[in-house]
Amino acid sequence: MLRRLFLIIPFVLFSLVIYSQEHSVAREWNEELLEAIRNDFARPTVHARNLFHTSVLMYDAWAVFDDTAQTIFLGRSFGGFEVPFDGIAAPDDLDAATEEILSYSVYRLLNHRFASSPGVDETIASLQLELEELGFDPDFTSTDYSNGSYAALGNYLAEQMIAFGLQDGANEVNGYENEFYQANNEPLILELYEDNTAINPNIWQPLAFDVFIDQSGNPIADAVPEFLSPEWGQVIPFALDQNNLDIFEIDGFDYLVYNNPGEPSLIEDSNGNGIDDPYKWGFSLVTSWSKHLDPNDNVMIDISPASIGNIQSYPTTFEEYQEFYDFENGGDASVGHAVNPFTGSPYPAQMVPRGDYARVLAEFWADGPDSETPPGHWFTILNYVSDHPELEKRLGGEGDILSDLEWDIKLYLLLGAAMHDSAVNTWGIKGYYDYIRPISALRYMAGKGQSTDTAASNFDPHGLPLIPGLIETIELGDPLAGDMDEFVGELKVNTWKGPDYITDPTSEIAGVDWILAERWWPYQRPTFVTPPFAGYISGHSTFSSAAAEILTLATGDPFFPGGVGIFDVPQNDFLVFEQGPSVDMQLQWATYKDASDQTSLSRIWGGIHPPIDDIPGRLLGTTIGIDAYNKGVAYFDGTLSANDVIISSSIYPNPFKEIFTISAGSNISKIDILSLDGRLVHSITSENQDSQMTIRAEQLSAGMYFIKLFDVSSKAIATHKVIKL
Repeated sequence: MLRRLFLIIPFVLFSLVIYSQEHSVAREWNEELLEAIRNDFARPTVHARNLFHTSVLMYDAWAVFDDTAQTIFLGRSFGGFEVPFDGIAAPDDLDAATEEILSYSVYRLLNHRFASSPGVDETIASLQLELEELGFDPDFTSTDYSNGSYAALGNYLAEQMIAFGLQDGANEVNGYENEFYQANNEPLILELYEDNTAINPNIWQPLAFDVFIDQSGNPIADAVPEFLSPEWGQVIPFALDQNNLDIFEIDGFDYLVYNNPGEPSLIEDSNGNGIDDPYKWGFSLVTSWSKHLDPNDNVMIDISPASIGNIQSYPTTFEEYQEFYDFENGGDASVGHAVNPFTGSPYPAQMVPRGDYARVLAEFWADGPDSETPPGHWFTILNYVSDHPELEKRLGGEGDILSDLEWDIKLYLLLGAAMHDSAVNTWGIKGYYDYIRPISALRYMAGKGQSTDTAASNFDPHGLPLIPGLIETIELGDPLAGDMDEFVGELKVNTWKGPDYITDPTSEIAGVDWILAERWWPYQRPTFVTPPFAGYISGHSTFSSAAAEILTLATGDPFFPGGVGIFDVPQNDFLVFEQGPSVDMQLQWATYKDASDQTSLSRIWGGIHPPIDDIPGRLLGTTIGIDAYNKGVAYFDGTLSANDVIISSSIYPNPFKEIFTISAGSNISKIDILSLDGRLVHSITSENQDSQMTIRAEQLSAGMYFIKLFDVSSKAIATHKVIKL
């Protein structure tokens, strides 16, 4: 099948070089998905799931004809969901058949998943054009592949994935709405600068806007955005280990937390020396780094791989955190790289204003106002790597060179699985621990007073620590004292001044100076400010660390092809929050891990996360990436062990009239009956917890239902479709 010729200019504008080359059909559909994500609401959990589910369809379209590989979905049970498959004759042209199955399946799934997108018209038109240009008919909708139709098999595969998605725990049928979670702090009305000391300083606080615009640039009707996906731990993962799962019940809902990192730093009642409190230290570091966001402060730093990256270890204790992060000057325990292993030469230094570097990081890794979200961002990085002429497409750096199609399909499955598991794991943690963000914590502590000098009248155990040159008490005669000295005794911070000081972000910068501490802002757009979900742990750190592991393992090399990855940042033609950068510059990374670690720092400079959100995410992402890679390769090699396969089960008779019997290879604790659109119709608890149960269901109306089985640990072990006559 003829593929279109593309001029490669990836969305994030990677600029090591521009190539003209053919792409696989998997790559073409991945680009369609990334563009659909950019035109949708900015929901990293939802789109990590979309990227993964799409990659499963692509993979099965290839694996169904491979003599070694095991399918994930077709003819198997995935996450307890059975997908019947009667087989199909192998074609003469394997690639052409794979492309047909893949194209129809992805086209159908994306049409379904983006039907309610704010960019639906543009997305659907683009998907249809893609299918037609590949030579396929969008009006062919049959799912009957019994006559050997590969198009019908693609439609069937999509139909099954759509059905799976209606019962996988994401609550897709209700627009991914929260079912149980309720915020326990009143919203912070950002622009009124009201007292914020009545909140619980350890838990997440919603933000109230005049107009909220998400990170994809979509205005949101609700000016107090809800917590995004606090119940996402319930979503069926790919390789997360059930042996590392904790279940916590809150107000009748079970929060599923894999790889539990433990509780974050909670505020302490300081008796002086407040900076010794890990909570106060961490959030104070955020405002300290906000002091770096001025390109005119004459601080120049080397941002080349010679000075940045190559971290040797990560902290685990508070004392190690204090050593790892440079509180005053910014940055972490990077040692840099002596030479580029590809060229054998040292990396050339690149001296730029620290204020430009910090601002560019904050905006680049946040993905700007046209976001493909962090999971999608790493797909653009993968595509950049795959296009590099120095890359040999050998999985794990060994064996035969793979075709573009096989390489793309396998890498998308590996990266998609890691991004999906990162979302399930991270948001399970976010939902349960419900941890506060810097905007709320800093304004809370500033309103309380200071926690350093116990003899001063403004001392409070929950106040900010006093740090000369950064956090100080306003005295008489201070420019911030107020016309009536009404602010005397309150706190001031030397930091980025915030959006109040910017009228035109295309031509102005806010700069850094002393402001009232209760008016601190993160370096973000004033219509966005902070993502609408809890901070602990950092999604950016987890996604990026997991992606770095996948790219390292899949390429067999920790370094970018050629020893460096590059992103060009033109002078005064990149930043969105304010003007800049003031000079031309390049973001450069020697290794995938270096890029990941830079992502983590960007969220501190951007005022989004304190260090306690960051490091657990980096560590967790490493585990997730390795586990996803190993399980994915087991599918490729056909070596997935019986222990990795969901327990088999059956229902008979099916169809049934009044009674049906369930038989499972594990004891059953609960049965949920769901309608075809995923709504819970009836739930039955088994007191005896047997492996076989007979159910009377004469009360059900005629039609099709999902039957979902749970074992004694409340784990979903199977889902079946049944028909009531």
